[in-house]
Amino acid sequence: MTKEEQAIAVSAKGPVTIDSLTRDLRALGIRPGMVLIVHSSLSAIGWVCGGPVAVIRALQRMLRSYGTLIMPTHTGDLSDPSLWENPPVPKSWWETIRRTMPAYDPELTPTRGMGVVAECFRTLPSVVRSAHPQVSFAAWGEQALRIVQDHSLEFGLGEHSPLARVYELDGWVLLVGVDHGCNTSMHLGEDRADFHGKRIVTTGAPVKVGAHRRWKRFKDFNYHSDDFERLGRDFERECKDQIRKGRIGYAKAQLFSQRLCVDYAEKWLERNRR
Repeated sequence: MTKEEQAIAVSAKGPVTIDSLTRDLRALGIRPGMVLIVHSSLSAIGWVCGGPVAVIRALQRMLRSYGTLIMPTHTGDLSDPSLWENPPVPKSWWETIRRTMPAYDPELTPTRGMGVVAECFRTLPSVVRSAHPQVSFAAWGEQALRIVQDHSLEFGLGEHSPLARVYELDGWVLLVGVDHGCNTSMHLGEDRADFHGKRIVTTGAPVKVGAHRRWKRFKDFNYHSDDFERLGRDFERECKDQIRKGRIGYAKAQLFSQRLCVDYAEKWLERNRR
């Protein structure tokens, strides 16, 4: 069964539309003017009339132009091939890949593993995207430029990242049809936490320096999300009174403060990562 067939199958009460999405977003607690980072699965929402464009338009309709919509637009394939595992490539290929991989281009480079809503969002003419070659974010609305500008190459999910700007602006996180394994904001808590096994690593990516392509090496933490689902279950249990749950289309959804999430993740990781 294809994803579209699955979406039709779960849409027992009919198709999802911009109007029905808008009602669901309002019922969950989305309000005009919010700064909102969104992680979503289109197929979980059901059969959406208009597909990812309808989801984006409903979010924009609710937030309005004085709100801000953010989505991760990561490109993990623009990385050092020596670190690739799913799948790995032959060692004999590594130097060729480093030498020839096209440089990251915010307007051109497609996302990888972010879902069709984020991939569609980053192409809109009113959306701006940060300059990080691996962990970029795209944003639309009043605070978009403030959020994506000056995204540091080193420690790309830390204090000089869009995640930290969302934290400063007291933003919100919306999960639609996905769990906390996709909750990128927890990486900011990971960046801030002090725990056993945390270390600095060196990675690389192709970037533009002026008009030229360069393979740039830079430092980062050994981020991972292997325990984020367990972290998320504890977060939902202990902070249940501060998390709004409902449905967007046919998908389970939850809305919560990004500050609450990041602060909880920081403390949880310090207690639980050994």
